[in-house]
Amino acid sequence: MCAMTEAAENRLKNSASPYLRSASHQPIDWHEWGEEAFRKARVESKPILLDIGAVWCHWCHVIDRESYENPEIAAMINRMYIPVKVDRDERPDVDSRYQSAVSAISGQGGWPLTAFLTPDGKPFFGGTYFPPDDAGGRPGFKRILAAISDAFQTRRNEVDNSANALAEAVAKTEVFHDARGVFDANAIDGIIKSALTQFDERHGGFGHAPKFPHSSTVDLLLERSKWPGGAKLQEVAEKTLNGMAAGGFHDQIGGGFHRYSVDERWCVPHFEKMSYDNSELLRNYLHGYLVLRHPHYRRVAEGLIAWVNEVLSDQQRGGFYGSQDADQTLDDDGDYFTWAQSEVREVLTPQESRVAELYYDIGPRGEMHHNPDKNVLCIAEPIEAICQKLKLSEDDVTSLLARAGEKLLAARRERRPIPTVDTTLYVGWNAMFVSAYLEAAHVLDRPDCRDFALKTLDRILAEAWDGSKGFLHRVGGPRLEGSLDDQVFAAVALLDAWETTFDRRYFDLAESVMRLAVARFGDPEGGGFFDRAKDAAPMGGLDVRRKPMQDSPTPGANSVAAIVLDRLYGLTGERLYHDWAEKTLEAFAGLVPQYGLFAATYGLAALLHVRHPLQVVVTGAADDPMAAELEKAAHEIYRFGKAVLRVTPERLASGTLPAALRETLPHLDAAAPQVFVCVETTCYPPVADPNALTAFLAEIACGPR
Repeated sequence: MCAMTEAAENRLKNSASPYLRSASHQPIDWHEWGEEAFRKARVESKPILLDIGAVWCHWCHVIDRESYENPEIAAMINRMYIPVKVDRDERPDVDSRYQSAVSAISGQGGWPLTAFLTPDGKPFFGGTYFPPDDAGGRPGFKRILAAISDAFQTRRNEVDNSANALAEAVAKTEVFHDARGVFDANAIDGIIKSALTQFDERHGGFGHAPKFPHSSTVDLLLERSKWPGGAKLQEVAEKTLNGMAAGGFHDQIGGGFHRYSVDERWCVPHFEKMSYDNSELLRNYLHGYLVLRHPHYRRVAEGLIAWVNEVLSDQQRGGFYGSQDADQTLDDDGDYFTWAQSEVREVLTPQESRVAELYYDIGPRGEMHHNPDKNVLCIAEPIEAICQKLKLSEDDVTSLLARAGEKLLAARRERRPIPTVDTTLYVGWNAMFVSAYLEAAHVLDRPDCRDFALKTLDRILAEAWDGSKGFLHRVGGPRLEGSLDDQVFAAVALLDAWETTFDRRYFDLAESVMRLAVARFGDPEGGGFFDRAKDAAPMGGLDVRRKPMQDSPTPGANSVAAIVLDRLYGLTGERLYHDWAEKTLEAFAGLVPQYGLFAATYGLAALLHVRHPLQVVVTGAADDPMAAELEKAAHEIYRFGKAVLRVTPERLASGTLPAALRETLPHLDAAAPQVFVCVETTCYPPVADPNALTAFLAEIACGPR
């Protein structure tokens, strides 16, 4: 086949994926993932070149420009291969399987993922980014393309044998045959020990460079920090939250967090911003604020919400967008987010600039290798030190910093091209943000967050809910079947929405989602859930059964499933939920130790399963001020799995309380402002004073009861 002309558009031009559409101008005969590509590979007896990437991925754009837009390389690909391009956000099922395979081949994964497949989709070679030409003693993409094609054509039996062996190995790894065991809550201690072992005492966080956020780990540490002997856990969580908030990993003037830090200090990030990172980090800082009471954590959360409202959401219709890119062009590296000292001095007054330069460590030479003038804004000095150095009051320095931040942010918006935002609405990621915003509404007293979360959830229900199959993966565009992640995160959001509104529709839908998940995704023999439904259309290629448990990059879906099942059991008493939660935890009991802190969501699920969800039932008339004070107090203590339920006389009469909770509660006068704290089948004596309630909930948070 001849190479396409540069002016022509390939078949990706009509794709629903913005990442695939961005490659529509490339002179490569790209296919989307599907049977058409496999059939063509079989007919023409050619290997498949699989490229998996994302619209936010810097190195994906680099390989696009260097190789896939190169006419010589494009001609080689079109002649020797059937090229297939996949958006990892759109097809996480395809990505996860080939990541496992390529990691087994090369020892590493990531994006872009470059894999070479047999015509039936089995990988036999792969890696991540390849430079176009030989460099540093390593073969370039041109040499690799030629060598792999030659091996496929001249040593086909060897290639097929290698591909079959690798497929079998991946299948065994993914199904976790040896993972099942007796559920043991002591696994929680092993996860915490792993986190403490990897804790960076100097900078906070876990492990070395590159450094990623581990949100479930932080939540687990905060949860256990109030238990006897928890001082060290509090220190680890606090230092991690402080380190992330002070570094360039946190967008100091725009709000929100980048994807990860390339160094140990949280200083220089990879600048893309992901929905799923920011929803979970928002929850971290809300929980940190509840546990540690640092006002700074509240400001971090408020700044994150402000950025999401402005940049990463559809405020009119509801919905949280997928991501914001790191760069505007391939020639910059976070230029939108970084500052030369001269740029700062051009925008600010001399006094504002002096304070900002000290606070954010802005100097004539910055941290960016591609442009040494560019500084990543990090908090370098406390305000008190700047006050002493400049002989200014704290109020003066705080005021100058606030004005400087406003001016720098305005200049950034007005003078620089804004990095692209992927406006795709993925159901699972939206559900995660719905839950985070509902929690922010309570903790920060932000009814606007509540309203937007419910608007988003209602849009998802209207546009991406199928009563016979559950949630789709994406709102809008061609139908894209939902994954386990989409089901379980949406079920959590529905329960959170019910707790907030007492609208029984949300509760009933949460039950429907999890019953469908059990029927379509559940493994009745081995326990746990597969990522794809058993009645889903064949995926093609490396179609192995997979049960996601690891927290990477989002909380492990099986652990989340166990959490929502236990929450439903606590409210309904339905044994189906309890038994499936336990079977799910048992399915991975033998595997948890090897995952360590990457199993932190499993630790939270195990903790909830052992001590059961906590229901805090607040009674009183809708307009009763004491009931409002009691409800506010109920939200001020962090305990994982706690539900605060506002029961008015009207709500009690309407029968919106689930059966088990209704039967557990003693005979009550819903008009009297008081609180019943209930665990499983026991309710403690009612409390009618907000301070007494806060003290009681704090006591409960200090141990396993």
